[in-house]
Amino acid sequence: MTEKAKKYYAHSSPDESETDWQPLDDHLKSVGQMAAKSASHFGAEELAEVSGLLHDLGKYCSEFQQRLRGSKRRVDHATWGAKIAFEKYGPQMGTLLAYGIAGHHAGLADGFEDIKGQTITPLTQRLTAELETQLDPIWQEEIELVTRPAMPPLKLESQTQLFQLSILGRMLYSCLVDADFVDTDNYYREIKAQPPRDNQFPTIRQLKQEVDQYLSQSKFQAEEGINAIRKRILAHVKKQAELAPGLFSLNVPTGGGKTLSSLAFALDHAARHGQRRVILVIPFTSIVEQNAKVWREALGPYGEKALLEHHSAFDQEKMEFRDRGSKDKLRLAAENWDAPIIVTTAVQFFESLFANRTSRCRKLHNIANSVVILDEVQTLPIKLLLPCVAMIKELATNYSSSMVLCTATQPALLKSEDFARGFENVRELAPNPAQLHKELERVTVTHIGPMTDEALVDEMMEQHQVLCIVNNRRHARSLFDQLRKEGAGAYHLTTLMCAEHRSAVLDEIRKKLKSGEVVRLVSTSLIEAGVDVDFPTVYRAEAGLDSVAQAAGRCNREGRYGADVSLVKVFQVADDWPEPPELTQYASAFRTVYRHHIGRLLLPEAVEAFFKEVYWLKGDELDHHKILTSVKLVGHELRIPYERMAQQFTMIESNMKPVIVKYKPRIAEIESLVNDLQFADQVGGIARKLQRYLVQVPEQALKALMKSGAVAPINQERFGYQFLMLENTDLYDDECGLNWKDPSFIQSEKTVL
Repeated sequence: MTEKAKKYYAHSSPDESETDWQPLDDHLKSVGQMAAKSASHFGAEELAEVSGLLHDLGKYCSEFQQRLRGSKRRVDHATWGAKIAFEKYGPQMGTLLAYGIAGHHAGLADGFEDIKGQTITPLTQRLTAELETQLDPIWQEEIELVTRPAMPPLKLESQTQLFQLSILGRMLYSCLVDADFVDTDNYYREIKAQPPRDNQFPTIRQLKQEVDQYLSQSKFQAEEGINAIRKRILAHVKKQAELAPGLFSLNVPTGGGKTLSSLAFALDHAARHGQRRVILVIPFTSIVEQNAKVWREALGPYGEKALLEHHSAFDQEKMEFRDRGSKDKLRLAAENWDAPIIVTTAVQFFESLFANRTSRCRKLHNIANSVVILDEVQTLPIKLLLPCVAMIKELATNYSSSMVLCTATQPALLKSEDFARGFENVRELAPNPAQLHKELERVTVTHIGPMTDEALVDEMMEQHQVLCIVNNRRHARSLFDQLRKEGAGAYHLTTLMCAEHRSAVLDEIRKKLKSGEVVRLVSTSLIEAGVDVDFPTVYRAEAGLDSVAQAAGRCNREGRYGADVSLVKVFQVADDWPEPPELTQYASAFRTVYRHHIGRLLLPEAVEAFFKEVYWLKGDELDHHKILTSVKLVGHELRIPYERMAQQFTMIESNMKPVIVKYKPRIAEIESLVNDLQFADQVGGIARKLQRYLVQVPEQALKALMKSGAVAPINQERFGYQFLMLENTDLYDDECGLNWKDPSFIQSEKTVL
């Protein structure tokens, strides 16, 4: 056999005859074609195909082929393709391709050295390194590359064009790693005689028809009261679906039916403009299940098949694994968001868009040509506001996505003299938001000044049904303990309870509210973001106006009483409950706005004044890490700090870790899932089911729990510390959730909202 006639393979099977091994050129061409198809939604087909054709080029060497046959020698098979891309396509286009090709296993690297915290070899170092292997020239006969791939028709802004190019690089990377996984998975499924993955979903038009039918029910056709207003909002919003894709806002007061109106618009709009999916981005993990449940019900028989919930509770990239193979299996089980309806968190959505690892980036190309509903957009962290705004604009401008800024308290994010990088050409979907806010004004907000816990409990005990919302979990627990000593009807909601537990408590509370029984509920802010409860009186510890407005949405929600007797009382907490500096700042801005807008606090002009106070005065603090200006052009070469971006773009600073708890009413199901977890080949589906039984614990407290044996890892040899179980069931309280009096736990709880 001549050297030229040698056969090169991408993947091997146990068959020593090699007859069913995957030819390397077949794999490269298949990945190239799939990547090109994914990139067609943003006009980058040729670039994506080239990245697919070159990604495993380093396997055209005898050393890698010997590795397939059992050699233990490690072979860098990714750098050769990156080198060829750089040499053939130049320092800009070639570099952009080289990032993804070089990082299709390890992750996107920084473009240059000497950045603190680097864990991946920088691209410049890999492109200039002498490789130990030599490519067989036969690759040039088997792989045909275009002379110059066409760039997508990007609309670039002078201030952010380099940042925009970094997004293109990440999107191309997404197309590549997803195609590489799918083709490799297809090959091994065929080898094992396994059926292909089930990726058949209902169409957008089928989902639209189902939701239209659901909304035609009599309960959505009221002619008077608050339901009539919701009907009018829904009808108006659906008419706006004809508008061209781009940036939208949905400024509807709490209780106006945003959840279903946004779904109806998204499906109508996607069907009208050929968009592929609808993505609902929710600020808090604690309410993902609730919103998904509402949408799933509206989707009827398609709900289970069409809707994917994707949280970030089990994040394999942030965990330690003893067995690298187990990490890969879990990572490869991560969803690529090819379902038509995605419900996810803001943390998962935005951190993925700034990520550099394969598991986080694999889904990104599926955001293109979609409708994205950003619920409670005012909750975006201040220090990352400008990068978030820039990313939202970019998805709408260059990736054919319609971005819906959906909130009852629309922040002042439009472009102006004071906010030059704000949004432009944002079209409002709701009918006359200012008038809607007046029509749906159902409460009176007052500031009652300082209150001790004793005075607060006394006032709550005088009322039949009342809700109190405070800013941290310890405070909520303390008030609850005092209330239940005083009398019946005390309830407690906190993220120290798993999602299944919270759902059960909320079901009981709703039934008692409806039947007129005593309910005195103390909760953290988790109840504010869309939780459907209706109290005649609400107490709210000082916070931002957006939080106060959300609290007001739990008061007289159905408009049964007059606004003058439906009171939201904002109070200053006692000194023994200190607040984080950022929360103190929000509360200060609230007090300023309150003084100037007494009696008009929930109207759009007051909300705009509040966000001006919070956002516009921040300047460079809105991009604390200078992410937007971190991409550099050195000569003609793009230097993108992908790894540093991913490290710096962290939406939640506190280092919380998920622990599986044994919630007693579901203990049989939990134990069954844990048992399956230990032996399953692919654990992604099991992990998602276990998310309803998780409690997030501060890392400092977790170490103490593990030291005492109260928490232990599940199958540590396989998963390391990925899955942790609360072994001491006495620490999980039927009323309060995780309850532990160790000083390190109490200390760490002081900073948890």
